[in-house]
Amino acid sequence: MENYDDIISLPHPEPDPVRHPRMSLLARAAQFAPFAALTGYDDAIGEAGRLTASRRELEEYDLGRLDRRLAALRPRLPRAVTVVHFQPDERKEGGAYLTLTATLRLIDDSSRELVFADGRRIGLDNVLALEEARPSEEAEN
Repeated sequence: MENYDDIISLPHPEPDPVRHPRMSLLARAAQFAPFAALTGYDDAIGEAGRLTASRRELEEYDLGRLDRRLAALRPRLPRAVTVVHFQPDERKEGGAYLTLTATLRLIDDSSRELVFADGRRIGLDNVLALEEARPSEEAEN
């Protein structure tokens, strides 16, 4: 009798189902769910994989065109505008370019910001493009 020949053909012992009911597969899996050997690892991997854009510097020609548009808009404020601007990322280098269509209320020269009717502020250094909104876009805000 080698290699457990005496017990190899016996049926698998089952516990008394009244005193020890079988655990469901969901309950068995749940007991291991809270375990994470590397706390925060998934968050770190997700953050590293998140892409950001580099900030573009405007050339002199583009800066001049933007200054002329701001000067033309200033006496006609408030006015609905569409602005493309850079929003720096809070956690890593770079950011994202966003497009906003909203009512521009004020161009604040002291803080160098565009101030919108809803309270949002965008630094002039972050503005890439600015245009008056078309009438169909004004209704969206």
